[in-house]
Amino acid sequence: MSIEVYRDAWGVPHLRAGDPDELAFAQGRVTARDRAWQLEVERHRAGGTTAAFLGAAELGWDVFARRVRLADTARLCFARLERTDAPTAAWVSAYADGVNDGLAEGARRAPEFAETGLAPGRWEPWTPLAVWLSTHVLFAGFPTKLWREEVARRLGEEWTELFATDGPGTAGSNGWVVAGERTASGAALVAGDPHRFIEAPGVYQQIRLACPAYDVVGLAVPGVPGLAHFGHTGPVAWAITNAMADYQDVYRERLRRRPDGGVEALGPEGWRPAAAHTETIGVAGGEPVVIEVIETDRGPVIAGLDEEPEAGGPEGGRTGRTGGAPETGTAGGPRAGAPVDGAPADARTAGDSPAAGAPADGPADGVLEEGPVGGAPEGVRPGGDGGWEVLALRHPPRVTGRLGFEALPALLRARTVADVDAALDGWVEPVNVVQAADTRGGLLHRVAGHVPVRDRANSLRTVPAWDAAHAWADAPAPLPRAEVRGHAVMANARGLAAPLGVEFAPPHRADRIDALLGASADWTPETTTAVHRDTDNPSAAPLLAAAGRAGEGLSPAASAVRERLLAWDRRMDAESTGAGLYAAVRGAVVRRLAGHEAFAALREPAPYPEVFRPWLALGPRVAFALETLLTAGPVPAGDVDRIVREALEEVAAGEPPAAWGTTHRLAPWQALPDPDDARWPGLAGDHDCVLSTSSVPGWTDRSARASAARCVWDLADRERSGWVVPFGASGVPGDPHHQDQLPLWLRGELAPVTTDWQYLTEEQE
Repeated sequence: MSIEVYRDAWGVPHLRAGDPDELAFAQGRVTARDRAWQLEVERHRAGGTTAAFLGAAELGWDVFARRVRLADTARLCFARLERTDAPTAAWVSAYADGVNDGLAEGARRAPEFAETGLAPGRWEPWTPLAVWLSTHVLFAGFPTKLWREEVARRLGEEWTELFATDGPGTAGSNGWVVAGERTASGAALVAGDPHRFIEAPGVYQQIRLACPAYDVVGLAVPGVPGLAHFGHTGPVAWAITNAMADYQDVYRERLRRRPDGGVEALGPEGWRPAAAHTETIGVAGGEPVVIEVIETDRGPVIAGLDEEPEAGGPEGGRTGRTGGAPETGTAGGPRAGAPVDGAPADARTAGDSPAAGAPADGPADGVLEEGPVGGAPEGVRPGGDGGWEVLALRHPPRVTGRLGFEALPALLRARTVADVDAALDGWVEPVNVVQAADTRGGLLHRVAGHVPVRDRANSLRTVPAWDAAHAWADAPAPLPRAEVRGHAVMANARGLAAPLGVEFAPPHRADRIDALLGASADWTPETTTAVHRDTDNPSAAPLLAAAGRAGEGLSPAASAVRERLLAWDRRMDAESTGAGLYAAVRGAVVRRLAGHEAFAALREPAPYPEVFRPWLALGPRVAFALETLLTAGPVPAGDVDRIVREALEEVAAGEPPAAWGTTHRLAPWQALPDPDDARWPGLAGDHDCVLSTSSVPGWTDRSARASAARCVWDLADRERSGWVVPFGASGVPGDPHHQDQLPLWLRGELAPVTTDWQYLTEEQE
């Protein structure tokens, strides 16, 4: 082989090889050497085998991964790739071969393997697709439909979308493109700022991939070849954010057991056989758990299987609990990690979901209430021949056998925005807003991905499988695009992708970025970092207005708190005591609103598997909908004013709140709990700031979600580009590059992109 590995001053791997397949092998091998533990955790998550070495707390995820058929869907998609695009299939296989070549060495360097007794396994050619699916299956937030179902049933149909008025408070990705006419160099700039759950090691890997066919720098997802989301080939660069599109449906299915033990599901044509089998999940330190896996014509069953009436079917595998996880499971799912100030963080795969980062209110048991999930179809009785009701998930990769990996090598070869555009025509999941620019002056702003065409009700709630009105059309929805005039912004807000979704981020970040970019026509990569780290918090305005109305009847101490709050500059700087005061008052308001009698019906735990709990907890839902609930909703205006006064009195009676960064500290997810959680630093920003660092107001100020990477691609000179990740290039504790970028990341600065080989250090085999 002709593989060469170089490193820059930050330990970032720069790879050279003789052809694309050899380069994919090199990418897999260097990733395994740098991040063996991370890769193996991801492989086991995709296969639903994490409990076997991490213990019973991971069973909630493993049950979901098995029942939603992540690994089988990956095999299905890879088989189709082999049939329709053999060169790309061989390229993905080469990456997996490289991982296998480097895993043993990487595992020797990673202490987590010895700590857990885990031995490195083998990556199959389809494993990278499984890792991608595992990372993104919850990204579109289909459990939000379960939340809306509960709101409609318990609070009333008129409130179904109360918490969804542009309201997912933890959506946070930013991106923008600035045309050459508004930059100092005369060439375009492309900026990326993906906000996801912060993991250690990080979810993005800085890397360079060079062969005779191309030379690209960018941010890779460890375990996946190429540069799907952020890349700069020299002539063209691109970046993405989550489009907030709705492309996954949850069907209410009616199942019944046949005398021979098989299963049938009620569809539009009547009862039809469903695929069913059992699987055994190993548990470190515990007994294995046997579960049943069922798939209907709509998709895999994800909830309700263990509520089968006792008269029907074999006993094996049933636990009597929705989801099948034993009671030792954690409420936040397998990526909950260590508790955050007493509240478990969300499963990290939640992406831009509305209640990401939410503590799970109520007990972890989650037993279904009496009656079937969602109600029986007309004329069908619960139990007996009528069977029982479950929920099934329908999503594009399982239906089409495609993930869109054909786009990955095409992106690496891209030279113009037209090339990027054409490559992304085949993209499937997740659905993204993409921006790109090239050295010829070309600009691109479009949505990429597969969004099925179906009834509007599918996007809002669970829908009956037996009603043909909820079937998918054969062709997906057309994807919007827009002309770039001067600059364009993407920040999960309602805009370009509005026809494709239901819930979007508030417009604050998008509007703020737009205003900042509009203030100059002389942008450089260096000045752009000021946009990345902006801490203005527009979403504070409704609470400040409510505090302004609360002047009468306050104690002197509460009046002083009010005056300080109204004088605050609205910036969530880490050293700001004004921001700390605002957060304290906000938290008190959220807790009181959540405790109001208007929401009493929503306090009981929702009857779904625990892996979905972050979307279903009342407290965080109230926190992220605070702007709306202060001016609309079931809580009367007089009660809102009283709650704000009481919150001011509560804060006044306690210790003066500390500076924001004292309590608003980083809380990264790690597969193994951190023995020194107190070492993580304080943060600036808040969930609606451009510097989006999400906590759960009212429950914890700790931030599990923030910038997973930042980059600015310069089309005038690639070496003037910059990038940064929260920790470092290496996933090995003790390595000099394990966390050396953390200080840069905290300051909102970027590390330089070095592409001149003479300034890189060759790594000797």
